[in-house]
Amino acid sequence: MEVKTSLLDNMIGVGDMVLLEPLSEDSFLGNLKKRFDHSEIYTYIGSVVISMNPYRSLPIYTPEKVEEYRNRNFYELSPHIYALADEAYRSLRDQDKDQCILITGESGAGKTEASKLVMSYVAAVCGKGHEVNKVKEQLLQSNPVLEAFGNAKTVRNDNSSRFGKYMDIEFDFKGDPLGGVISNYLLEKSRVVKQPRGERNFHVFYQLLSGASDDTLRKLKLDRDFSKYNYLSLDSAAVSGLDDAANFRTVRNAMQIVGFMEDEVQSVLELVAAVLKLGNIEFKPESRCNGTDESRVKDKNDLKEMCELLGIEQSVLERAFSYRTVEAKMEKVSTTLNVAQAYYARDALAKNLYSRLFSWLVTRINESIQAQTKARHKVMGVLDIYGFEIFEDNSFEQFIINYCNEKLQQIFIELTLREEQEEYVREGIEWTNIEYFNNAIICDLIENNQNGILAMLDEECLRPGTVTDETFLDKLNTICADHQHFESRLNKNSKFLNDHSLPHNCFRIQHYAGKVLYRVEGFVDKNNDLLYRDLSQAMYKANHSLIKQLFPEGNPAKVNLKRPLTAGFQFRASVGTLMRNLQTKNPNYIRCIKPNDKKASHIFTDSLVRHQVRYLGLMENVRVRRAGYAFRQPYEPCLERYKMLCKRTWPHWKGPAREGVEVLMADLQIPTEEISYGRSKIFIRNPRTLFFLEEKRKQCLQDLATLIQKIYRGWKCRTHFLLMKKSQIVVAAWYRRYAQQKKYRNIKSATTMVQSYTRGWQARKLLRELKHQKRCEEAVTTIAAFWHGTQVRREYRKFFRANAGKKIYDFTIQRIIQKYFLGLKSSMPSMSPIDRKWPARPYGFLDGVHTELRKIFHHWRCKKYRDQFTEEKKAVYEEKLEASEIFKDKKALYPNSVSQPFKGDYLEISKNPKYQKLNSAVDEKVLLADVVNKINRANGKGTPRIFLLTKKNFVLADQKTGQVKASIPLPDVTSVSVSTQKDGFFALKLKEGSASAVKGDFLLSSEHLIEIITKLHRIGATAADREKLKVDISDEFLVQFKQDKVCVKFIQSSPKNGNSVSCKRKNNRLLEVSVPTSP
Repeated sequence: MEVKTSLLDNMIGVGDMVLLEPLSEDSFLGNLKKRFDHSEIYTYIGSVVISMNPYRSLPIYTPEKVEEYRNRNFYELSPHIYALADEAYRSLRDQDKDQCILITGESGAGKTEASKLVMSYVAAVCGKGHEVNKVKEQLLQSNPVLEAFGNAKTVRNDNSSRFGKYMDIEFDFKGDPLGGVISNYLLEKSRVVKQPRGERNFHVFYQLLSGASDDTLRKLKLDRDFSKYNYLSLDSAAVSGLDDAANFRTVRNAMQIVGFMEDEVQSVLELVAAVLKLGNIEFKPESRCNGTDESRVKDKNDLKEMCELLGIEQSVLERAFSYRTVEAKMEKVSTTLNVAQAYYARDALAKNLYSRLFSWLVTRINESIQAQTKARHKVMGVLDIYGFEIFEDNSFEQFIINYCNEKLQQIFIELTLREEQEEYVREGIEWTNIEYFNNAIICDLIENNQNGILAMLDEECLRPGTVTDETFLDKLNTICADHQHFESRLNKNSKFLNDHSLPHNCFRIQHYAGKVLYRVEGFVDKNNDLLYRDLSQAMYKANHSLIKQLFPEGNPAKVNLKRPLTAGFQFRASVGTLMRNLQTKNPNYIRCIKPNDKKASHIFTDSLVRHQVRYLGLMENVRVRRAGYAFRQPYEPCLERYKMLCKRTWPHWKGPAREGVEVLMADLQIPTEEISYGRSKIFIRNPRTLFFLEEKRKQCLQDLATLIQKIYRGWKCRTHFLLMKKSQIVVAAWYRRYAQQKKYRNIKSATTMVQSYTRGWQARKLLRELKHQKRCEEAVTTIAAFWHGTQVRREYRKFFRANAGKKIYDFTIQRIIQKYFLGLKSSMPSMSPIDRKWPARPYGFLDGVHTELRKIFHHWRCKKYRDQFTEEKKAVYEEKLEASEIFKDKKALYPNSVSQPFKGDYLEISKNPKYQKLNSAVDEKVLLADVVNKINRANGKGTPRIFLLTKKNFVLADQKTGQVKASIPLPDVTSVSVSTQKDGFFALKLKEGSASAVKGDFLLSSEHLIEIITKLHRIGATAADREKLKVDISDEFLVQFKQDKVCVKFIQSSPKNGNSVSCKRKNNRLLEVSVPTSP
């Protein structure tokens, strides 16, 4: 059975502020603090979610939590952002209602994280599939890209969104995402050129310099050192907890997933690098002949590198920084720029370049994530926009941000009241008008087309003549002097003349969230947002494809002399479009609150939270919600929760749920003015009534728990008793069985012992009788034998005496020979042919037999040993035998070769790819392959050569290249000469007059001399068509080198430089080989 839970169960503080009693600002803050201290960061105001930033990770966003809140009633579980996301998603999917989720709060309150949580929840609960997963991944991966280019570290937030973002996620009829559209509002582009103390520029600059590869930075002409760029603040370049290098890799991967091409990514990085380079361009004054000052670029290196990145002619951009062309009708006037104007133009270009790049990124992401089908889609909008801002120094950006928040507050109040009224009408409850503060008067002060502040600012920017921030403030003091929400030191209202908290160059507006002081300095310039036409045209001339798209107004063929729209006008139009869009959707609100300014966990600053509660209008929201009925609930869950409070409804109510609730309330004597019955819900006016029901339910649950405990304990004791009784019976039965088995084993053991003693006695008695009978039979047999012997001896005595000597001799000899053979059998030697052992001769007359038997046994075991040989082994032993015949007792090197097997192919020429070419050049099977040294007659030094021997030829080849140097047919080899010493020298003498003998004989040296000569001799012996190879063993022999004969002489020498053999030329006719003597 599924356990039914509720918002009211296990509640820390009050989960829904509508139920807070008594309601005051202090109790409101106390409830927030109590829940925050217990890690309960979410609290409801009806259907509005208040989110406190915990500044730490909490285990409440796991996949298990997603499943817990999936398809559950909004008030069924404890407050959570997943509950609101699920309610919005199910309303969109099941009721076909477009939804919007409005996330507001000041910087650092957690708005961006809240939007990510909403999107991740929707992605987790909607459908699956390859295409659906691809769309979800693209929607989610758009966040890292926009955060890198639109977020920055501020004093209040390490990842503060410096732009407003509204994303429409489009779904099909099944609730599966099809795509999305992103709208951005007012990027804080002034941050590009200047950042307040303790803050950073946009993340992407630091990520690029930290995470890009050295090759990428070299292509972009950048250096990793932040201090080399004027646009990057150094006091906060490194942020604790932010890994810029890892985030750069994340952004690159996200751009790839969203659908950016590699050349597009490179173009974006080039523009980011160009902005950094642009900040390093500095100017110096230069006087002209007419007395005016003109600006010139100081160091042109950064300008040159920037022009190379963007494909712009350096002279074109340099002129645009020095001159300004003004066109009016058919006239063009060119004026020089002084240094201040040049710096203004540089910063204006940097701001426009970056802001237009950001807008292009949003457009490019929209192209990738937009829905492909044109059918009607269901839409869920997620608005993540800057919260209300009150700084020490508030300028134009804060003014329009707060204007946007005024519009959001206005639509929030209107939609909340409308939702409340629609529910009362839907349920048939009488509606009473609710009094609330309408901030339309403040919105009108700002956006009125005639006398609004934005309209007057536009009018001031467009009028001819000298226009300054002071003239704009004068106009405000003239027109808005009587407005109750406008304050200025210089207006007609005398009460502000002595207000020293209001400087002369400022004005103050009383917003719904409190009074904000605005400094007019920079209002006119920031509203104009001018970029000189010369710079636009210079950008358009670039060879960079993306730059041309960002500056279309620079096209000379499409020159527009109209003044561009002001920033204030564009923002007011986009806010109006946003408001109209939000009014067509069902709203869901998330109010984000920052608990402290230290970005630390577990700290709750009362004054800071109180300020945010006021400007977010949360108290007003609670009062609006409570103006009618504080609590409402469908009849079925209400009856299910409180049915135990009435005997008539407990444990089961048979009729309709509404009738059951009416019976329940009547039995509890709830006053009728406290409750109203709608069509599907019960409405409770005062929270005290709800808490009364909860208290009664808590007491009843305790009574029910006591009853359940009593019944359970009785059942448990009875069950335990019956189990013990059953166990006692089982134990007794097993014990009796054990006792009987033990008694039986004892009786059996005693019986066996008596039987064994009885059988033993009987067996011993029988044994004694048998022994006596056997002795009697043996005695009779002995007597009979002696008697028969006596009778025989008497009968044959005469015959025995005649041949006694010969018979005794034959018998003795036979016994000796028999003993000899039996002894020989037990002391035979091993089967090894080299075992010389043989038993000693016991008797002299067996000498000939003993010798003959030894020969026979040796021949027999040799035959047995030979029978074990394979053909290959026989061939090896035959070679060894032949080597013995040639070299034994003749060559001092021979004994060392006896234990070494003849391997033949020492180079593995058929397997080694290095000798593949050489192997293919030899047609026959290679019998021997080894490396030898060919001796040079000129100096006696050896050159390594590969020696190959086949049945018909021997081949000498270069060791490195494998090129064949000589191939000699074996019939041309007449003899081989070697020394008697332990050297490896041998001479192959060739037949005189043969083609091979043109260059003379070969004097070679090898470690395997015995094997080489044996194989040569064996091949000559087996060939029928040529004579056997002659082997000459001598310490002095002649070798034919071309036309000369050289004597090779071997001498023994003491080992001076190791044991190596050396060959030296003594004269033209003598080569002397020194062989070290053995120690």
